[in-house]
Amino acid sequence: MNKRLLLPLLAGAGLTAFATEKPNIIIIYVDDMGYSDLNSFGGNYGTPNIDNLATEGIRFSQYYSACPISSPSRTGITTGMYPTRWGITTFLQAKAGNAAAEQNDFLDNRAPSLARALKENGYATGHFGKWHMGGGRDVYDAPSINLYGFDEYVSTWESPDPDEDITATNWIWSDVDNVKRWNRTSYFVDKTLDFLSRNRNKPCYINLWPDDVHTPFVVNTNGSSNPTSERETEASFTIVLNELDKQVGRLIQGLKDLGIDSTTMVIFTSDNGPNPRYSGRRTANMRGQKSQLYEGGIRMPFIVRWPGRIPANQLNSQTLLHAVDILPTLCALTGTVVPTNFPTDGQDMSSVILGGPHIERTKPLFWEFGKNNSNRKSPHIAVRDGDWKLLVNANGSNTELYNMKTDWLEVNNVAASNPAVVNVLKPMAISWFNTAFRQYADLGTGVDNTVFDEQFRLFPNPVTDFLQIQTNNENYQVELLSMDGKRQLSAGRNVNKIDLSSFSKGVYLLKVESNGISYYKKIVKE
Repeated sequence: MNKRLLLPLLAGAGLTAFATEKPNIIIIYVDDMGYSDLNSFGGNYGTPNIDNLATEGIRFSQYYSACPISSPSRTGITTGMYPTRWGITTFLQAKAGNAAAEQNDFLDNRAPSLARALKENGYATGHFGKWHMGGGRDVYDAPSINLYGFDEYVSTWESPDPDEDITATNWIWSDVDNVKRWNRTSYFVDKTLDFLSRNRNKPCYINLWPDDVHTPFVVNTNGSSNPTSERETEASFTIVLNELDKQVGRLIQGLKDLGIDSTTMVIFTSDNGPNPRYSGRRTANMRGQKSQLYEGGIRMPFIVRWPGRIPANQLNSQTLLHAVDILPTLCALTGTVVPTNFPTDGQDMSSVILGGPHIERTKPLFWEFGKNNSNRKSPHIAVRDGDWKLLVNANGSNTELYNMKTDWLEVNNVAASNPAVVNVLKPMAISWFNTAFRQYADLGTGVDNTVFDEQFRLFPNPVTDFLQIQTNNENYQVELLSMDGKRQLSAGRNVNKIDLSSFSKGVYLLKVESNGISYYKKIVKE
């Protein structure tokens, strides 16, 4: 089939030349998967369909997530930037918890977005699954997922607009959800295949981000959930993992049935390490787990499959990959312009994921997690440069140094015997943290930013009946949108008063377009 071949692109010195193409791209971003949950990465749980992705593609044994916990990890792969720069430092929670963690309530929608970049290059974009970059609990003002570049989405409770079929109550899941917890991955696969079937005339980019294999491990027991006491056992975990594997197999078969298998790149990885780790059986005995900067918390399985384009059954055990590389890599592969409004942190690794030779990184990798944790399990800053990995706290305490080539299990702290290495990496890590921590976090909150207020004045807000608009602009168009981006009212051109008396209570987006620029402001209807 037509792979939508574009203009040839010559790679850099020493790299293989390749042509940019516009395949469908599906990123399967599993929740809390351990490095060795998969047989193809040393596990014993039984994952034949996921392992078949590796057999038919390439796997990387040194891929790192952006953080050992959900929200910042997802921010890293979305933006191509270290998440701490955007004030996303731990899992997004209630506003009080976010404030205590010195983090924002949601990812600013002005941050770079892989989906938005690809959409501007002609891609249809969909997000199906967990979001966790804003919304849920008492955070009602998070930007719509549409504002990050997605045409369609179906998301869970931790999002601005959760799907009612999987959020019957005010919590992440419940026994009364229409789609039961054990059927969620199947539901998201259905949504993915449906989206692909309806967008055959253009390339598609899809986030397929399941809840599995996050605790609780809820298992179907004759149509009911298993007892609470069984929801963190290894036996229940294995059942949940096996169901995830089954649905990945069904996804691949669906691509074949649609006739798009050879024009679809599937990337499989996880947001962070496991919890529980079952005495290291889920981390290949690497130290640490979810919420720790040791390898068990941040080193993830990583597989790329693209039949006919990536040679089968390859293992790359040399190249260091990081979640922030995904944005520049996929932009390079598809001929997409990398966003330039903020400097991204990743490196183009397109030739490597296509099976090309090993590439050395041009700069070190960094992580930050747990600055305000009282029960910190690892130092809260880490840097990896070549074979060396150093962990340290911002105040210089608890310095740990490991040689990843000889001690990837992080057993022997060799900081004392390698002062020259420590004297380079330690100040480098602390300096990076001091610069990156909340670097862009205080630009203003999402769509409620000073750019709108410089052009338009709205009052009252919150509003009960009539919303007044004041501006010096002479030509503008006003629309009212729901928080999922759907038009609720076209108010017309150059209006200065909008009647909202008949609208339901809630949060809306006011969109004002003037001179080809769209401005957004959140409106609270009381």
